[in-house]
Amino acid sequence: MAGEVTSRGNGDEQLPARELRASHEDRDRVVELLRMAAGDGRLSAEELDQRLEVALTARTYGELTALTRDLPAGPGLATAEPKDLVRIESRGSSVRRDGRWVVPKRMEIRVSSGSVRLDFTEAVITQPVLSIDAEVNSGSLTLITKPGVVVDTDDVSIRSGNVKVPPPEGPGVPALLAIHVSGKVGSGTITARPPRPPRPPRRTFWQWLLRRPRPRAITRGS
Repeated sequence: MAGEVTSRGNGDEQLPARELRASHEDRDRVVELLRMAAGDGRLSAEELDQRLEVALTARTYGELTALTRDLPAGPGLATAEPKDLVRIESRGSSVRRDGRWVVPKRMEIRVSSGSVRLDFTEAVITQPVLSIDAEVNSGSLTLITKPGVVVDTDDVSIRSGNVKVPPPEGPGVPALLAIHVSGKVGSGTITARPPRPPRPPRRTFWQWLLRRPRPRAITRGS
C-alpha cells in the first residue's frame, strides 16, 4: 500500500498508510492468501509457518504488506490501491458498491433518477477522508455506514428534497473514515444510516399451519 494519509485529530503529523492499524479481518485475509500461496507451491512449509506467525500478530498494514510483497496479486488488503476519482451516474438505474470494494479518494455522483447505494460496512478503507461531490436531482443516494465512519453534509444545498444523516458518534469510537459530501439535492434524497438488522426467518407452511412461534433471527454473538 502506498501514499500518504492524514490522521484525524488536533494537528497530528501525517502518517503513511503502512502505519495505520490493521483489524482482525485484515489479518485473516492475509492468512488465507498465504495458505493459498503455500498450496500453489509458492511457499515452503517452513516459510508458511514463519509468515503465519507474523501475520497473526501484525499490528499495521505495513507488516501485512511485507508478508505478501513477493506473491502474485490477490484479493487481499495488501494489494488494494485507491483510485483518485470514481464517477457514478444514474439515469433511472440502480447502482451499488458493496462487499470488498476499495474506497477511492474522491467520488462524483450524479443521480437524475434511480438510486446509488454505497455500502461501507465491508469496504477497503485506505485513507481517512473521502470527498463526494453529489448532484441528486431525483432519486436517492444512500450511504451505509459502520462505527467509525462519519458523514458530513453541511456543504449540500437542498431545494425540495431532504438529507438525513445520523448524529456524530461518541468520543470512544475510533475514527476510520470521514465522508465529506458537497453538492445539491433537487427533489431527491441523500441518506446515511447503519445497515438494517436481518429479518427474522419466514415461517414454513407447516409452522404456519400448526401456529408454531416464528424462529428467532440469528445474530452475531448469539
